[in-house]
Amino acid sequence: MTRMSAFSSPFMLGFDDIERVLDRVSKAANDGYPPYNIERLPKTGGQGDIIRITLAVAGFTRDQLDVSVEESQLVIRGRQVDDKTRQYLHRGIAARQFQRAFVLAEGIEILGADLRDGLLSIDLARPEPERVIRKIEISSGD
Repeated sequence: MTRMSAFSSPFMLGFDDIERVLDRVSKAANDGYPPYNIERLPKTGGQGDIIRITLAVAGFTRDQLDVSVEESQLVIRGRQVDDKTRQYLHRGIAARQFQRAFVLAEGIEILGADLRDGLLSIDLARPEPERVIRKIEISSGD
């Protein structure tokens, strides 16, 4: 039996990928660590929208973080190694690993990443879409 969705309408042609992306996003949204913000920055120059993702990664060094794009996803990984030489009387800050993924729309460009004061900021650019109108010629069957 096939699954029916809003994207199975005969008027929604070519939207199969959106359904797969929505499934992927809903599975990735369950983990709350590390906390993050997403903000829109003011437009500058001829660029389109600038989006900044900021993750709270206190305790991680630049070498323990990895930012990559994999199959139209922005993937941020953090890997900390437990320091066996330390002897804790109370352990409230755990050395832990994480992976956080954000699905990117087509055309999104990664401008760069910056680690400052325990916050990892990643800037993305969404270019202005071109307005294209194309006339389709109608041929006659004669």
